[in-house]
Amino acid sequence: MVELDYIKDKKGNLKAVVVPIELWKRLLPEGVYDEDELPEAIEDYCFNKAMDEAKATPLLTKSEALAELNK
Repeated sequence: MVELDYIKDKKGNLKAVVVPIELWKRLLPEGVYDEDELPEAIEDYCFNKAMDEAKATPLLTKSEALAELNK
């Protein structure tokens, strides 16, 4: 789990999010900071994380999968 920090103004309103540099470098290569690319980069990162988790999950048989869906 990634810990994010939040910056607030004097009234307590959220103004910004501080992302750890290790995560930032995975989201966007160094030197590429186009705000139009950020949403797609985050989506790609999340999709890749989900794919990695799926690879580590054991496959279910058809009957096991249907049983899970019917819970």
